[in-house]
Formats: sequence, structure tokens, C-alpha cells
Amino acid sequence: MHRRSGYRGWMPAELHDAAKAGPSAKTTRRVSRFWPVVSGLAALALVVGGGFLITARAGATEIDAEWMAEIVEHRSPFWRVPALAMNFLGGGWFATFVVPLLIIAILCVLRRFWAALFFAVATGLSVGLVQVLKQVMGRARPLDQLVASDPGSFPSGHVANAATMAAVLILIFWRTWVWIAGVVYTVLMMLSRTYLGAHWLTDTLGGLLLGVAVAVIVWAPLANRLRRERPDPPA
Repeated sequence: MHRRSGYRGWMPAELHDAAKAGPSAKTTRRVSRFWPVVSGLAALALVVGGGFLITARAGATEIDAEWMAEIVEHRSPFWRVPALAMNFLGGGWFATFVVPLLIIAILCVLRRFWAALFFAVATGLSVGLVQVLKQVMGRARPLDQLVASDPGSFPSGHVANAATMAAVLILIFWRTWVWIAGVVYTVLMMLSRTYLGAHWLTDTLGGLLLGVAVAVIVWAPLANRLRRERPDPPA
């Protein structure tokens, strides 16, 4: 007669309990990944659908026209300087190469290698989607531009880049000051793009939604690895 104390059949009790908990844990992980991906894809669908609806209208929407009129009316040399600074920080060679490589290097120094991969993939995907949508939508930029810009107004690449970077760093570090800095930086980028006449207001909203959506979609399959890589908070 076989001893069954502490066993479930021939399996030790702890292994039996782990086997019972295993499918439940896996299901929980799948669900935790499923909804962020669905939400992100829904947000991207909203960007694409909204972009087509906006582009189908000849010229700007009412809210775009009213916002731009307010911006043009309140332009001054005082506000132009910070707007141009944001223009430099959020675009061109500095934003395309220097900022991403610097952040990736810092994450690697901190031994946050999955975080570095997360940042690189999300940033690259965001840039690629922006360029595709710009070509597909072909929306004309405002006439009152203060800076030279490439063709294609929707969505705003500067804002998408800012939103992606902010959302990724928030998901990596999950600190209050990162939240505040990310939100402030993204909002300032949105304001600067419309102030300089480089984008309509709806372009910046599209960029914001796209950037956050991409960050969340890329984060979902990496969430557990990123969580294990995160250092324990101080006691």
C-alpha cells in the first residue's frame, strides 16, 4: 500500500499545488497583456479613422481654425523662443539620434536591458507609423508656419515622439516625478507645434494618442520581464 500523506497520487503536495495554480497564473498573465493590447489597438484605430475623417474635410476643422486663430493673435517674441527650443528638442537629428541613444545607453548602464529594448522598439515603431500615416493622409499644414516642415501634417511626429518617450519612461520607472515630467513635456510639445503653425490642434491630439498607444502595445508582452528587472524600492 503506497503512502499518500503529503502527496496527490504520486505527485508531491507542493508540486501538485503549483500545477493547479499554473494555468490560473498563466491565464492571469494573458488577461493582463490582452487588455492593454486591445486598448492600444483601439486607440490606433481611432487615430487612423479620425485622420481619414479630418483629411476628408477641405481645410481645417472648426476647432483647428479657432485654435490657430487664437495662437496667431497671441504670438510674441517672448513665446517664440521656448517654442523653437521645443522644436529642436523634439525633432531633427537631435531627437532622432541623440536623445534615443542617450536614453538607451543610460538604461544599459543601469542594467535595465529589457527596458532599453522596450524603449528602442517603441520609439522606432512610433516613428515608422507616423511617417506612414503622414504619407497616407497627406493633410496640408497650416499656412501660418514659423518653421520649415516636411509635407504631411497628420499626425504630429514631434508630439508622437514626446508621448512615446514619456509613456515608455513612465512604464519603466513608475515614479511620480516621471509622470509629471512626461506629461509636462508632452503638453509643452503640443503647444509649441501649434504655436509655430507646424500643426493643427487635431494633429497634435493624433500624435499624442498614437505615441501612448504604441508604448502600451509594446509594453504588454514585456511587462513581466520589465517588472522583474525593476529594482526593489528602498526599505
